[in-house]
Amino acid sequence: MTRANVRPEMLRWARERAGIEDPSALSRRFPKLATWEAGDAQPTLRQLDEFARAVHVPVGYLFLPTPPDEPLPIPDFRTIDSRRVRRPSPDLLDTLYACQERQAWYREYAQISRVAPAAFVGSFDVNTPPVRAAAVIRDALAFDLEARANCSTWTDALRLFIRQADAIGILVMVNGVVLSNNRRRLDPDEFRGFALADAHAPLVFINGADTKAAQMFTLAHELAHLWLGVSALSNAAAVSHDRYRQEESWCNQVAAELLVPLEVVRREPAIDDIDEALPRLARRFKVSTLVVLRRLFDAGRLTREELDDAWEAEHRRLMTQVRTRAEGGDFYLTSLVRLSRRFARAVIENTLEGHTLYRDAFRMLGVSKLSTFRQMGHEAGVGW
Repeated sequence: MTRANVRPEMLRWARERAGIEDPSALSRRFPKLATWEAGDAQPTLRQLDEFARAVHVPVGYLFLPTPPDEPLPIPDFRTIDSRRVRRPSPDLLDTLYACQERQAWYREYAQISRVAPAAFVGSFDVNTPPVRAAAVIRDALAFDLEARANCSTWTDALRLFIRQADAIGILVMVNGVVLSNNRRRLDPDEFRGFALADAHAPLVFINGADTKAAQMFTLAHELAHLWLGVSALSNAAAVSHDRYRQEESWCNQVAAELLVPLEVVRREPAIDDIDEALPRLARRFKVSTLVVLRRLFDAGRLTREELDDAWEAEHRRLMTQVRTRAEGGDFYLTSLVRLSRRFARAVIENTLEGHTLYRDAFRMLGVSKLSTFRQMGHEAGVGW
């Protein structure tokens, strides 16, 4: 039986990279893991391959003498209590790499097809007043506050928001898991979304495991990043603090103004009962109650003390809520949400025209059968 000549520290690194601090958590699948990590024994090649799949690491990495450097491929603007967050998880890295591959394909497709580049990418800078920036973005999206208010659910409002972004050429991908692996759920506490700024293929990814209200704010925040022309990994928040980078603070302000215009809030009747007003305004604007609280403060409807007290209570309440489950239901509709309807339609059309290999299209779309490919095309509006 052939043993794999791997260094014990590489096994420990792979386990910790996957966010598994205690080796006993893998003891059922790998009863000898502790002895492997201690250097008292070595796994077989088959065991090593299974271990690599379990911790989501390329098996070739485990034969390296030292752990590889895995920097994030885009700027990391996330902070927690003024500190940089932990190293990226395999789930985050795999999601980022997949989106970069899709963006690279779409960029080439757009250039060959002579699709005009998106002039809005990079058209603002952080000196642009957030109110003006939000107004320009609202006009570009044909963002109708009343249409959103009339949506019966946050899900319907989010779908409308995504369609508006898709209509001006933005690839919006919403997924709560890695690719189509429902066992690899993305963690909203690690990241809520990211933007990949590119005039030919502007892309926004939203962590679909987050609440729908949070996804609304994340999409608005990442759109602001595209208008800045800055790719970034973010943890968008309704409140901007001094610890945030200037770009993050600006994007938060633009997102809040885009979703809940201050002028509209100022026209609201006097707030006599905050407990009644919060859910009512959250339903109207289809945002979280925390965003509503912040905008009421910005509009002068709450004092700083009232904001702090209400924020703490509301934050505790929201922390007890269960976040959105990974997307289920209709496979094709779910896939189009995860991939971006615009991206999926382009891949399918390009493949049918003979410019993309079916093998490559199947891999990018996450399908394995021609019948599935055809049905996905039908759902995406591709006729043949």
